[in-house]
Amino acid sequence: MTKDSAAAARRSPLGGRLARWEVLIAVLLVVSWMVAAGTVDGFGNGSNISFLLLDTTEIALMALAMTLLVVTAEIDLSVASTLGLTCAVLGTLWNAGLAIEAIMPLCLLVGALCGALNGLLVTRLGLPSLAVTIGTLALYRGLAYVLLGDQAVADFPPAYTGLATSSAGPIPYPIILVAVLAALVAVTLHATPLGRSIYAIGSNEEAAYFAGIRVKRIKFWLFVASGVFASVAGLAYTFRFASARGDNGFGLELVVVAAVLLGGVSIFGGRGALPGVLAAVLLLGVVRNALILADVPNEVLNFVTGLLLVTSVLAPNLLAALQRRRQPSYPLHPEPERSSAP
Repeated sequence: MTKDSAAAARRSPLGGRLARWEVLIAVLLVVSWMVAAGTVDGFGNGSNISFLLLDTTEIALMALAMTLLVVTAEIDLSVASTLGLTCAVLGTLWNAGLAIEAIMPLCLLVGALCGALNGLLVTRLGLPSLAVTIGTLALYRGLAYVLLGDQAVADFPPAYTGLATSSAGPIPYPIILVAVLAALVAVTLHATPLGRSIYAIGSNEEAAYFAGIRVKRIKFWLFVASGVFASVAGLAYTFRFASARGDNGFGLELVVVAAVLLGGVSIFGGRGALPGVLAAVLLLGVVRNALILADVPNEVLNFVTGLLLVTSVLAPNLLAALQRRRQPSYPLHPEPERSSAP
């Protein structure tokens, strides 16, 4: 790609729409925060802000890796089940008498294996990631119930449970971990050749393949990363609630997908940026926290999450269609004017 074509790509309507969508999400975040602070009792308290940020930890961790996958036009719906399986493995090994320092690397290995299975089925057998991860969503959750059943393990070391709930001022320590990992993912996606390859795969996989990009290898390792990040979220979830259960994180995959799509990442791949996703995670957290403080039933929370998920898919495409209709169309090869002379 020449310098002129690269500059033209940066000035393209697609990039402009993405920037405007991210700005819109940021504005919605600020507005929702102000409305909640002015209308919901206790929302602006320092303890509630700390709780709000802490409550977005697991969603943000899983959304980081999910962003990379969706940019390549793939998806991983098994992340919440991987989180639950990690919690179950943690509880089972802790009951067996292993030291917590030895258990945590094994939990990360479980996440890597879960992601590797998804990656192999998608990249080597050519199966669609949507179907594969719906299947492994049930598989991993079933394994979690096999390990723990309906029992809960709750006697974890106070040093770890305390760290998972403590904060530096209003900033919880787990959010600091999220910030560090988000910086690494942002640099990888937006400032490295790997990131450019990820965008190229999502834009046109066949063209990326013929350009020499290792499409299958990159996708495989992105699935592995998704599994590892889900396991990190599982560790944070277990220590935060001081409880390992087979149903930990049940249903969080929809919130993660909603955050990624609401943040401007195209479900068709090739478009999106991490700052928009992080803003969407906070927006969802603010909305859910405000509704919880207002004693709104859980069914309404699920309805709002589903509504935002549908909106995040429809709205960017509707805006793009409207912009295309407003642009004048010109014939590629206009006919020459006919001379009136005989």
